[in-house]
Amino acid sequence: MNAGEWVMGTGVDPVTTEKLRADLRILAADVEQLLKATASQTGEHVAQVRAKAQESLATAMARVAALQDVALVKTRAAGRATDDYVRGNPWQAVAIGAFVGLALGILLSRGDSSDS
Repeated sequence: MNAGEWVMGTGVDPVTTEKLRADLRILAADVEQLLKATASQTGEHVAQVRAKAQESLATAMARVAALQDVALVKTRAAGRATDDYVRGNPWQAVAIGAFVGLALGILLSRGDSSDS
């Protein structure tokens, strides 16, 4: 699995950022086609184009929803893992926080001294 790919639940194709981008490009093309068709034509052709645009929109929205769900699950898991680590290693967590704070302080103070 590459960095841009999240595997969804059973029976669902892997969702990748590339697939999502492709779906959104298709959606944009279908909507553009719909707008052109509705500007000059009516009847069956417009209904076909609208149906295709609605299908593309539904597919894109489903993929976006799937990505949001996966991101939420992964964020919650990361939060739980962080909480478990901090509870299991409180002094190490304090030391890491102090080191990060010190490093940020040094970096920020360097930026201030070069401006004056």
